[in-house]
Amino acid sequence: MPMTTLIVDDEPLAREGLRLLLSRDPEVSAILEAKDGREAVAAIRERGPDLVFLDVQMPEMDGFEVVQTIGAESMPAVVFVTAHDQYAIQAFEINVLDYLLKPVIEERFVKALVRAKDRIRSNVAADSSRQIIGLLETIAAPQNYLKRLAIRSAGKTIFLDVEDVDWIGAAENYVELHVGRANHLLHVTMNGLEKSLDPEIFLRIHRSTIVNLDRIKEVQSGAHGEYLITLRDGARLQSGRTYSDRLKALVNNPF
Repeated sequence: MPMTTLIVDDEPLAREGLRLLLSRDPEVSAILEAKDGREAVAAIRERGPDLVFLDVQMPEMDGFEVVQTIGAESMPAVVFVTAHDQYAIQAFEINVLDYLLKPVIEERFVKALVRAKDRIRSNVAADSSRQIIGLLETIAAPQNYLKRLAIRSAGKTIFLDVEDVDWIGAAENYVELHVGRANHLLHVTMNGLEKSLDPEIFLRIHRSTIVNLDRIKEVQSGAHGEYLITLRDGARLQSGRTYSDRLKALVNNPF
């Protein structure tokens, strides 16, 4: 299936990297480029690409403004490209949209491209439009993250500032909050709690583990894409392979 692609990024090296990766795919028949949001809007309207790799953070007109200008219902298939921004990443995941983290890793790129091709072949434009609209609503919506937790135990309630939590582990139908030398159980799912936590403060590194970013002292890469995280108090946590992109973004400087 011959496919026309559009790379939108204000950084020449980023465009060059994506162009190189796209050029290796025999189904990619044309690779267009735009260095800013205005050029992207013009290219989408005039050339009608099948797939757009759209940088989120651009001056003057960012990636979200490109979508709003074109209209979500008129957008081609899109893979968002973003630097380290936990809030944006969470928004993509909530709305089941594909994204790439800078610097783009070939293995992750290939997976995103395969999924994009599947979406194009199956012609799920309506679903994609709803997901993009959901993304824009999520980004626009004010975030009210948890500031305090009420821990009920032995007939009393302890009030705990969320930022005092070092890390959180799954414990069957509960989560276990690790606060210094104390541990507290809270009856909530990991997924439910994660959505209520500020992603600028907390990062999920495993399906069973969330860590306070301010408590991390050292990150050591391990085998099979996993990481070993050492906290300031000496505690050690193991990341999961499915969360490796988040850790790679964490250890890379955002410039």
